[in-house]
Amino acid sequence: MGLTIEQIRENTSNARRLMKRSREDHFAVGAFNIDNQETLIAIARAAQKLNSPVMVELSKSETKSMGLQNIRDMVDNYKAEYGIEMYINLDHSPTVEDCKEAIDAGYEFIHIDFSQAKHDATDEEIIAATKEVVEYAKFTGALVEGEPHYFGGSSDVFTENFDYEEIKKTFSTPEEAKTFIEATGIDTFAAAIGNLHGKYPVPKILDIDLLQRIRDYLNPDSFISLHGGSDTPLHYFEDAAKIGVSKINVNSDLRYTFRTTLERVLQENPNEYAVNKLMPQVYGAVQVVIEEKIGAFNSAGKAQI
Repeated sequence: MGLTIEQIRENTSNARRLMKRSREDHFAVGAFNIDNQETLIAIARAAQKLNSPVMVELSKSETKSMGLQNIRDMVDNYKAEYGIEMYINLDHSPTVEDCKEAIDAGYEFIHIDFSQAKHDATDEEIIAATKEVVEYAKFTGALVEGEPHYFGGSSDVFTENFDYEEIKKTFSTPEEAKTFIEATGIDTFAAAIGNLHGKYPVPKILDIDLLQRIRDYLNPDSFISLHGGSDTPLHYFEDAAKIGVSKINVNSDLRYTFRTTLERVLQENPNEYAVNKLMPQVYGAVQVVIEEKIGAFNSAGKAQI
């Protein structure tokens, strides 16, 4: 149906207040990717059960498969039905044009990742693209997130270990974070401290001391996000929330649970062709994963409707 500009600005104002609350109350908001309606149901039910604010987020491929405006309508419908605090984040958008379309559709959070499409983009190109999105977002008040270079990995399940020493070369520094924020005007800095995208045979290691130094170096009004929230020992997230991370992205864990549970349910019910009768077990399993993350993020009980 579409939102009026007044409704969009009210939503973005609420989103901005949420991020400020996250800093004051030491919790991080879970940003959970969807590529189907069942995962959205799982997010909504977890948010309702734990009274937690949540973000529904989508990459370019996910918005393409489900429809940018369709997602806006679905989130608004479930938000009203379940009585929850829920927002939409455009995740790792590779182009300025895609970001503008999402801003126009009323997405409250926008992540411009120019290097996603152009891994060898120069600092100047990344800054220019990010600044253009920041300027455009002022019309609705959407919060803009960015990063100064390509973020490694992908939202897949890998069979080979990652080289931690190589990953460390891509880590953020306090100085880099502050310089990028000042050069672009972004609201949220996507920090790299070992939080690699995807699931791997070995758990990830996050440099919490580095995260603390980044947080201490930045202006209190600047927010920090962590991508690659899957397949990570939960104690890292507990520490991150205490330090002052405001947003943590989760995708691969949801996809893995969805598929493996679906495969099991299909095998157990070979003669059932009404898919709607099988899916509650699937999104129920995904909901358990989301609830676990919400617990680690310390966001339970923090929703304001």
